Amino acid sequence: MRPRQSEGAPPMPTKWTYTVAKMLQGIGLVVILVGVFMSMSLGFQDEGLSSMKMEFQGLMVGGSLFLAGWLLERTAGRP
Repeated sequence: MRPRQSEGAPPMPTKWTYTVAKMLQGIGLVVILVGVFMSMSLGFQDEGLSSMKMEFQGLMVGGSLFLAGWLLERTAGRP
């Protein structure tokens, strides 16, 4: 016998939702890593401001993707 869900409870998350959340987190981490490596490459070429700009953009985009995935995972729960 299954336990009864209350009427106001959200439906159980699907595996698809969990997979999308994990993919967003993974892509976010890869974007951060690429931004850091590009920043290091520009820094070695004595392009300090371009290096900082690339690192900042990588952190912002990657961090936003990771945060979106994390929030999706937390609101949906685990499959």
